[in-house]
Amino acid sequence: MRSDTYHALVPYPETPVRHAERGPLTGLALAVTDTFDVAGYPTGCGNPLKLATSGNKRVTAPAVQSLLEAGAEFVGKAQTDEFGYSITGRNAHFGAPVNPAAPGRIPGGAASGSAAAVAGRLADIAIGGDAGGSVRAPASNCGVFGLRPTHGRIPVEGSMPLAPSFDSVGLFARDAKTLARVGQILLGEDPTPLPGAARFLISRTGCKLAVPGAAQVLDAVLRRIALKLGAFGDSVEASPNIDDLYWAFRHIHAREAWDSHGPFIERYNPPLGPGVAERFAFGKDVTDTLVADARIARVRFQRHLVGLLGEGSVLALPTLPDAAPLLSMAETALEDYRNRAARLLCLAPLAGLPQVTIPVAAHDGAPVGLSLIGPAGSDRSLIALAGRVVEAAVAKAA
Repeated sequence: MRSDTYHALVPYPETPVRHAERGPLTGLALAVTDTFDVAGYPTGCGNPLKLATSGNKRVTAPAVQSLLEAGAEFVGKAQTDEFGYSITGRNAHFGAPVNPAAPGRIPGGAASGSAAAVAGRLADIAIGGDAGGSVRAPASNCGVFGLRPTHGRIPVEGSMPLAPSFDSVGLFARDAKTLARVGQILLGEDPTPLPGAARFLISRTGCKLAVPGAAQVLDAVLRRIALKLGAFGDSVEASPNIDDLYWAFRHIHAREAWDSHGPFIERYNPPLGPGVAERFAFGKDVTDTLVADARIARVRFQRHLVGLLGEGSVLALPTLPDAAPLLSMAETALEDYRNRAARLLCLAPLAGLPQVTIPVAAHDGAPVGLSLIGPAGSDRSLIALAGRVVEAAVAKAA
């Protein structure tokens, strides 16, 4: 295992993992969040009892196997928030990885180790699960690219289920070209690619959820992008009544999480860290009626957003409300940040659409990500657009 000063990788005994000697991903080091199976390793899911009962897996998750067969070299399993059920990167049992881009701040989660491994150059690419923001949040906090694909486009078999109707295989890379190489392997051809000059729509609700300083920074970035790329449309109300959408997402997500792990929790009573225990308890109490109402709201929103984007528009919004909070911030003090973040992160999962977060700026000396949500099936062209956006974002105004 590589020297890991960021505590990004799980210190499992090294077991050889075969990869193709030649392929499209030759030369790229791969980290895998410890919610995905890798043959010869346990899948600990960030919980001591899950780790103890896992045993070494015999079969590698298909998405991981595809990357190995394309030449990527496995460098280790990456740390995760407990049961993949948080966006902070704090794990009560195993600690938090260091955020290489802002060491005094949280890395974000749940795929905290994967984001830290890529940002800290322990790996070139990484794979993690994203049901409610577990790839996009740490990618934004650690200043790397993160993709949540169109729901169902990459197989989730061989990974820990959390909320199956939201679960997706997400990807990390430090630059768009590398992310595109990975997308070529896992995504195939886009069924609905974006046009060469995609139209940008600005989410009014998303911008309001950002704290003033971060919103100001991102507004300046968007102005530079508009000067270089053009094709900007109006600001839009992409998420009518964001609070209703948040609760629809939370009810479905929490209930599915309880359905996935409740039997294990009730049988074995495993130790659960702060926040995780409360979220599972909340999910247990979500009624069938609440879930049914939430699913109706979900379908209504999906139709709204799909219709708004059509096949040629993307929605631009902050990935998170601000740069990563300080490690010294108490859990109770994180509530406002967490609530704003959840409202930003729930939109793409509710609609089943692809979202890429792009490291475009900094606020208070720490990364701030800009997100683009595209039409279903536009994933690879969305990555290509992200590359053009980051070039425009860092260009000096004429």
